[in-house]
Amino acid sequence: MFRSFDRPAMTAISIKTVVTVLFFFSLFTFGSLGNAAYAKCHASAAPGVDWQDCRKRNLILKGSDLSDANFAGTDFTATDLRDTKLTGADLTKATMMRSYLDGSEAEGAKFDKLQGYRTSLVGVNLKNASFVRAEMARADFTDADLTNANFERADLGRAVFKGASLTGAKFPFVNLSRADFRTSNFTGSIDFTGAYLFLTRFEGVDLGEAKGLEQWQFDLSCGDDKTQLPAGLVAPASWPCRPTE
Repeated sequence: MFRSFDRPAMTAISIKTVVTVLFFFSLFTFGSLGNAAYAKCHASAAPGVDWQDCRKRNLILKGSDLSDANFAGTDFTATDLRDTKLTGADLTKATMMRSYLDGSEAEGAKFDKLQGYRTSLVGVNLKNASFVRAEMARADFTDADLTNANFERADLGRAVFKGASLTGAKFPFVNLSRADFRTSNFTGSIDFTGAYLFLTRFEGVDLGEAKGLEQWQFDLSCGDDKTQLPAGLVAPASWPCRPTE
């Protein structure tokens, strides 16, 4: 009977052959993948471009048309994206630390889970944009159009919304500590359900139609005698806040 230990051992030549074949197979396979990734990340800026997970830091892309592009996981740190077209673009988990998007068109764009410390979005059209769980401390939304934008569970500490259009915007369970809504504009509903409003600035803002607001939130916030509150809520004794706050 032929037993397993009677089988001839693999020769040195056959082992070398197998190793060689595996080496060239892996070189061809992973080399092709690497070349494809390189080509993708070096594609020219254009509508629908796929720069997913690419490194695009410290670039000047001002005025580019990047509509419907795939920027999921893309690193745009310190990149100039002013006056660009980002309509319908996917920026999920993208990085925009100190990036500039001023004057851009980004209606319907997806910024979910974006990392965006000190991102400048002055005057950007962000109608129907999504910022779910985005981390955008100190972001500047001055004069931006945020109609129906969704910021659910985002971190917007010290964000600036001066002059922004906020009708229909959603801020449920958002960190808005020290955010500034002075001179912001909205009519009708705006949702602050569960939002954290520690020293949030509402001086002169009409919140009469806002939804989800409770007394404990106002007790943390900043307003003045011109701040309009929803029915049933009263201005806290701490208003107005000290100028240093």
